[in-house]
Amino acid sequence: MLDETHDERRRSWLASANQPGCDFPIQNLPFGVFRAGGSSPRIGVAVGDRVLDVTALAEVGLLDGLDEATRHACRAPRLNDLMALGGSAWTAIRHRLVALLTEGATEGSSVERCLVRAHDLTLELPARIGDYTDFYASIHHATNVGRLFRPESPLLPNYKWLPVGYHGRASSVVESGRPVRRPRGQLRPDESDAPVFTPSRMLDYEMELGAWVGPGNDLGAPVPAVEAEARLFGLSLLNDWSARDVQAWEYQPLGPFLSKSFATTVSPWVVTLDALAPFRGEPRARETGDPEPLPHLRDSGAGGVDVVVEARLRTAAMREQGADPVVLGRASALDLYWSFAQMVAHHTSNGCNLRPGDLLGSGTVSGPTPDSLGCLLEITRRGREPLELPNGETRTFLADGDEVILRASCERPGFRRIGFGECRGVVTPSLGP
Repeated sequence: MLDETHDERRRSWLASANQPGCDFPIQNLPFGVFRAGGSSPRIGVAVGDRVLDVTALAEVGLLDGLDEATRHACRAPRLNDLMALGGSAWTAIRHRLVALLTEGATEGSSVERCLVRAHDLTLELPARIGDYTDFYASIHHATNVGRLFRPESPLLPNYKWLPVGYHGRASSVVESGRPVRRPRGQLRPDESDAPVFTPSRMLDYEMELGAWVGPGNDLGAPVPAVEAEARLFGLSLLNDWSARDVQAWEYQPLGPFLSKSFATTVSPWVVTLDALAPFRGEPRARETGDPEPLPHLRDSGAGGVDVVVEARLRTAAMREQGADPVVLGRASALDLYWSFAQMVAHHTSNGCNLRPGDLLGSGTVSGPTPDSLGCLLEITRRGREPLELPNGETRTFLADGDEVILRASCERPGFRRIGFGECRGVVTPSLGP
């Protein structure tokens, strides 16, 4: 629901939060976890070029108007306890933080002492991730990839009936900035040869969004699609690194395994669904002849979010030359075929229990045009059409030293632009020969 916290005219006494193009104006206030020096992890929100120490606010009594459970959750080392509280608690703390940061706030000087410079901090994973599931929700991505392997029938028969997904590895979800080591795996370069165990030669990124689960559900108790969105706390950026050659050899009959489980990078800031309210929209229309979702997957019809996600590449040579990263693709999450609410409903439809802090990936976000593709597998057509970079280098897949940077933002007339920050990782060489 829209309220006064979304008013584009609202300004903060923190000048950097009012700058045009700022990712973190007062209308955003995404949550994350940070360390200052050798301190223990603390909960904070990003505002302008600073981080507001929410744990400190609770400790000095500036959150005393909130209920005890919320104040206790703000003192925790991760966001799981806050995620578990649900929408009324999330909205209440958002309103309190906006009031404390708004121009003219009487507590401004006390709040200012709880601000720390973002550049002086170490940002960590926002939550303890018990489980991670990655979906395949972009029909453009699914169709493009399917055509590479099944030109006559790119989509498998189940695609338009259910959100396809696989269970990922929560232990290898890492924070933005952590180097990503090239994985070794079993692959078969030629169908006539025996497989070999070697470093992946087709390492790729996937431009995704990640949804963080708030209140979970009991084992055996499905969540209807119309109630599912209330179980989500917010969204982050997510890069589902993928070894395409390992994936091609291993994925039949049970799907991805070692080709995905070596690393998944997430951005540090969780943009709440409250902050995203002005940017909601109708998801892409289903084509004539597409089946209607089965009853348990029918949501309100307004489950889309116009988050524009962008992937950039900076090679080692580009860094040495001082060159800016090059944009590889840009697409909107409104083009996803399945909404996050439908993903939650499908995930729980068999009685599977989700828990606070669980992470759901959207799958690669791709659009309908060549400049809106979300991975190199699509861009280079599985390496058959190398990508030419401005400095003369070419890429079919990622090389050692390449850095992938994801960014995202929401813009709509009448509202302040909000951003997600960055999700980045540099590829480092494989261990072993």
